[in-house]
Amino acid sequence: MDFDYLLINGTVVDGTGNPPFRARVGIAGDRLRIIRGATDVAAAHVYDIDGCVIAPGFIDMHSHTGLLLLEQPVNEAKIRQGVTTEIVGVDGLGYAPFFSKAELQRLVRYNSGLDGRPDVEYDWSTVEEYLARLDRKAAVNVAYLVGNSALRILGLGWEPRRPSAGELANMSSALEDALAEGAFGLSTGLDYPPGSHADTDELVALSQVVARMGGIYHTHVRYQLGDRYLDPFREAVEIGERSGCPVHLTHLYRRTSARGGSAPLLELVDDAVGRGMEVTFDTYPWEWSGTRLPMLLPLWSQEGTPDQILARLTDRRHRGRLRVDVDARGESYAGADIWGRIRLCGFTAQQNRMYEGWTLQQVMSDMELPAADTIVELLVSEDFGVSQVAPGPHGASVPAFLVHPRGMIGSDSVFVGEYPSPRSYGTFPRVLGEFVREERALSLEDAVRKMTSLPANRLGLVGRGLVKDDFFADLVVFDPRTVKHLASYETPRVYPEGIHHVFVNGVPTLLDDKSTSQCPGRALRRR
Repeated sequence: MDFDYLLINGTVVDGTGNPPFRARVGIAGDRLRIIRGATDVAAAHVYDIDGCVIAPGFIDMHSHTGLLLLEQPVNEAKIRQGVTTEIVGVDGLGYAPFFSKAELQRLVRYNSGLDGRPDVEYDWSTVEEYLARLDRKAAVNVAYLVGNSALRILGLGWEPRRPSAGELANMSSALEDALAEGAFGLSTGLDYPPGSHADTDELVALSQVVARMGGIYHTHVRYQLGDRYLDPFREAVEIGERSGCPVHLTHLYRRTSARGGSAPLLELVDDAVGRGMEVTFDTYPWEWSGTRLPMLLPLWSQEGTPDQILARLTDRRHRGRLRVDVDARGESYAGADIWGRIRLCGFTAQQNRMYEGWTLQQVMSDMELPAADTIVELLVSEDFGVSQVAPGPHGASVPAFLVHPRGMIGSDSVFVGEYPSPRSYGTFPRVLGEFVREERALSLEDAVRKMTSLPANRLGLVGRGLVKDDFFADLVVFDPRTVKHLASYETPRVYPEGIHHVFVNGVPTLLDDKSTSQCPGRALRRR
């Protein structure tokens, strides 16, 4: 058999969690084959990768590139981490289905501090049309989740109320169509309006549709619920239990502001699994989170359309209440001195560009305004497009989530501005370099499993997630002795080292540490 590419003298870590083995790996078309022994084979291109690992391409279980890839399809930040598949439409903020171009653009505008606002034609309405915009037009494969914000806008607009029976039926029908067109499940972001307006019963009803069609419920939980610690996750488990739908808790970690440790969070997962439920999660190995600036605002101030929100924020009658609630929100967000630990980026207005990379406290001092007034001024002048980086996971607790058998890796990557969270450029190499090689918190084969076959099985990706004969040739070649992240809080937009070759569907996207600028990624569809 002749191959297009042949990788020789490498060690295969196949994604199963089993011990590594020496073998050659050949690529023919979009498929791979393991070659053992002395069998003679021919190949157009041979790469001697002595000392390096051949692994399945990494699957990022949480990525904010669903719009970015339309404008910047060669996403080097991900390719250079070994990522070959990204899960988009996360946090309830997917961008299909939308039967109104105006409503689609409103959500893009309001969410621009998180997903950006690429200068592209927003001309799709269905999931099928959206996926067609990405199919074989990006450097990575994409798996899509239907965001509940889109469903609510489609069913009842931006209003903070429960849907009528008819409206819920329409939302369920739209969700069913989206799943039939290939979406892998439903995502929620229960701190992000308008999806946050959904109550538990509404989410159970939608998850019943997902369960019937074989998808998953992928949830950013309602962090402000109850004790703001375990209660948000209890609601997620309840939704899965009542609907029969598998639950995936995205970016699960012990928050810096949590009132308890990591053990009770992981015990909640274990208890649910012990009762026969399908519960999994992803986490990221960084102390810094990243999201849109309106996250600091109370939910009452974010009701309605973007124009209605701006009108409310600039109405002086609400300013006193807003100041009180923003200060309280800041204290619950990450403790004392929070304004000096939230970094802002993504500024485009001329008068604000000097603030790129400044903390909120620094901007407050420059404007001589309190926190709420400063946030309002920035959101109005930037039309919502401001991103923030703030303390997130409690650093010492990260290994507990990385090693848990139900845990996967999701970068939660955000690419707005010059100073995003370093997780966007360094998540996967940090796991391999720091937590595998240096800290020995988990084995190399288990780390690879968590990045490959475990998410592939969770999603039901056929023929991906393993180095196995006739599987799709999504592969990464890295040096386990040198792989490491270089991104930091101070300099987040820095590529990692030690990842040398990446193939997506048999096509090289990274060769000899250089991007090929090729876009062989496919829009994957649930089967």
